[in-house]
Amino acid sequence: MSFARCLTASALVFAHFGHALSQDAPPDVDFSTRIAPLLSQNCWKCHGPDHQKGGLRLDGRSAALRGGDSTDHVLVPGKSAKSDLIARVRSSDPDVRMPPKGNRLPPDQIELLAAWIDAGALWPEAAAPLSPVTPGRAITPEQRAYWAFQPVRNPAVPPVKHAGLICSPVDAFILARLEREGLEPAPEASRLDLIRRVTYDLTGLPPTPQELDAFVQDPAYDAYERLVDRLLDSPRYGERWAQHWLDVVRFGESEGFEYDTPVGNLWRYRDYVIHSLNADKPYDRFVREQVAGDELDPSSREALIAAGFHRLGPVRRNAGNQEVASSRNEVLTDRTDIIGAAFLGVTLGCARCHDHKFDPILQKDYYRLQAFLAATEEHNISLATLEEDAAYKAETRHLQEQIVPLKKRLKTAQGEERILLEQEIEQLEDQKPPAPPAINTVRDLPEPTKIHVLRRGEWDKKGDPVGMRFPTVLISDNVQELPLTTPNPRVELARWLTDPAHPLTPRVLVNRVWSHHFGTGLVKTANDFGMNGEKPSNPDLLDFLATAFMQNGWRLKPLHRLILLSRTYRQAYSTPETAGALAKDPDNRWLWRFDRRRLSAEELRDSMLSVSGTLNPAMGGPSVFVPVDPELVSALYKPAQWAVTHDQNQHHRRSIYLVAKRNLRLPPMEVFDQPTLNSSCGRRECSTHAPQALELLNGSLSNPLAVAFAERLRREAAAGLQAQVDLAFRLAAGRPPSADEARLALGFLAHHPLKEFALALFNLNAFLYVN
Repeated sequence: MSFARCLTASALVFAHFGHALSQDAPPDVDFSTRIAPLLSQNCWKCHGPDHQKGGLRLDGRSAALRGGDSTDHVLVPGKSAKSDLIARVRSSDPDVRMPPKGNRLPPDQIELLAAWIDAGALWPEAAAPLSPVTPGRAITPEQRAYWAFQPVRNPAVPPVKHAGLICSPVDAFILARLEREGLEPAPEASRLDLIRRVTYDLTGLPPTPQELDAFVQDPAYDAYERLVDRLLDSPRYGERWAQHWLDVVRFGESEGFEYDTPVGNLWRYRDYVIHSLNADKPYDRFVREQVAGDELDPSSREALIAAGFHRLGPVRRNAGNQEVASSRNEVLTDRTDIIGAAFLGVTLGCARCHDHKFDPILQKDYYRLQAFLAATEEHNISLATLEEDAAYKAETRHLQEQIVPLKKRLKTAQGEERILLEQEIEQLEDQKPPAPPAINTVRDLPEPTKIHVLRRGEWDKKGDPVGMRFPTVLISDNVQELPLTTPNPRVELARWLTDPAHPLTPRVLVNRVWSHHFGTGLVKTANDFGMNGEKPSNPDLLDFLATAFMQNGWRLKPLHRLILLSRTYRQAYSTPETAGALAKDPDNRWLWRFDRRRLSAEELRDSMLSVSGTLNPAMGGPSVFVPVDPELVSALYKPAQWAVTHDQNQHHRRSIYLVAKRNLRLPPMEVFDQPTLNSSCGRRECSTHAPQALELLNGSLSNPLAVAFAERLRREAAAGLQAQVDLAFRLAAGRPPSADEARLALGFLAHHPLKEFALALFNLNAFLYVN
């Protein structure tokens, strides 16, 4: 409703209620004839039905009493001296007073407002329906027309001049742009570069010398296609690509914050992701299982493990006098935010405290989406046998019987006695056995948590109650809220997320896949498709890929093939046109060549294990604790939580199987940009700094593995130094050494041990980077 229409309608209501109000209020502060016009003429422009600056509305009594973002005491009936409204209109400070910009109220009007408040601030609540039902700004047609909120199109493959350069429809979209800009694509990469590139891309591991030879010597026209298919069928594919997804969903096996308590069975979710990717599970099913697996099929162990998605974030457990309601609000907030980041690719969390400042997401939309999670609670399903369960309870009970009296004594103990008691209690708590095997999942509460719009996002400042509804910008205005009592609420959410007509879910996913193949997404900001994010460099290609992805049953492997078999992916890093292309497109957004990239933290560690011959290829199972600097362990709230795995062979498992503890990242991983586990990571940064070189030269990981690498070279290339140098380069760099490299290596080995040469290989760009 427009401001003018609302004002006209308000006048009719004021006239209707004028007589009734005049019986209760003094004649000089009659609401309809004196207060209503004063508020509408001076306040409604900024705090009326169409705009609510600072979250404040002054066109209804209940809204005015709730206050705004900066104060709850705008209107205090009977106490004008404590009402911020009066303080603001009386203030001489131009940054504080209202109305702003010099339009000060006359003194008699200020006193009239004060008298009305002192008389009880009588106001006809029947006027409230004249204001829109939905607080906050309206979504404009221009905002709805933003590219990311439009339906996915199926654009035609564009015509190009050099059709002979096309190996996949992807190439036509890229080449059309290059031809328009007058740029030539780079030539095809060498076979050695290509096999190393695609092997790391799909498995996260280097190709073996045998694999290098087989591909380079394969004369078949489809040798590369068969290579891609072989790698997609490898179980290592799931291990590599699962890490990308775990980054997005901020997978962690501890609760974070001060205590960082372990959650011992979440490794089952990690294994679920690996298995799903290797099986090429359709992405829409993958999403539905994670969002609502327990509601869809409560009898399926796989579905219950998948629903552990809601258990992956950091959790602040109650401590001291912390309110339970605040903890519940934090959990619901975290679960809502990750829905926005992981599946929708929007900064939904920015609407928690107010309407989104940039994107057309209302604060009420945020809490309506949160309402789908209102019934969700943690649920652990034991997998222990009766004997295991009984033994666990007996041992726990025995320790607890010793701890309880010590805690009673602790309440009155002081000085040295208190210190000794605390130490004894901690030692006993450290002896508690690990939790028995279980599935960490969720289930629905019989009575959902009531969801309100929270002023400033604070759990104890409840505004209007809301039901379940999807963001306004993505649906019709006529769609009504669903009640919180709707059965299987997360099934409704999952169905909406995976609806083929959804404009964001398929685009966000194919952009993630593209970014991991090329280093940068078609949309650079993988977790932000909103107005503050980057626009797509090739919007037609993005929609073409999204359409093809859905037409292929939402399966990832056909999408990989579509991209990997393109000539664009097979381009070399260097091209004769480099200088001119850099001048026109320095960031290579038009993909006139294939960018070089450094190995990720996990790829680097796994590669050291692989080339040294010590990699343990076992898959799945409980996560591994490897030895860490004692100083780092001692900094934990409870150092005993870092219990090093006894079987040393387990220490050489792939990095994805190492425990994901939030408050302790391994130094070799952290220094090479492994992200924090507290928030979603859509795209890893790639930094270059001195501690990386120090870690590779002096680190506790690189040096023992250099010894193992040297032993492998002696064992497998016993013919002499030349054979050892050749094998070392083929293992670490994926190619034979150049003439200069061979000469320098032999000269080095004439005066230094083989272990030092192996360590030097770990520090070469040829090992650290993929062309």
